[in-house]
Amino acid sequence: MTAATRPRLLSLEEWRALGEDDVSRVELQEGVLILSPRPRSKHSLAVSRLWAQLDAAAPVELAAREEVDIVIEPTTPATVRVPDIVVLRDGAVEPYGAEDVLLAVEVLSPGTRGIDLVMKRSEYANAGIPHYWIVDLDGAGEAVQVQILRLVDGAYQASARTVRFTVTDPFEVTVDLTRLT
Repeated sequence: MTAATRPRLLSLEEWRALGEDDVSRVELQEGVLILSPRPRSKHSLAVSRLWAQLDAAAPVELAAREEVDIVIEPTTPATVRVPDIVVLRDGAVEPYGAEDVLLAVEVLSPGTRGIDLVMKRSEYANAGIPHYWIVDLDGAGEAVQVQILRLVDGAYQASARTVRFTVTDPFEVTVDLTRLT
């Protein structure tokens, strides 16, 4: 009988050395590679349409980006997440850190629902990301819903929105959820 080998946890440098992967979605969670399938068309369309609404409303000094690496924890074991959308602070340059992110947005998928609702919520709060939106395309009654999370004293306070809503923080934007699907 042979002993099972313990997988080695990756550092941030080893993560970066892996290069790009256009077949699957790859994140690093506490030094462990997390692979998930590429999003389906419905998810991709919702992300693109929400990004367009955020990008159009964002002040010129902020940058809305889709699917970019965000270093949540740089020390080994490192954590790197790839939110569906981020809004970055003025002057942010790659590699982006959590301190560069004003807003992270995840659109729920069946394969990553638990990670987005629990794990990323905790990681983003601990990293100090002030705003986190979780979009559910299959919300109650088939309506798209978004959970708006705002960091207050180290924990997210939540409110739910449907159809059309306006927020003023981190910038003023009116979002029409009916345009996502």
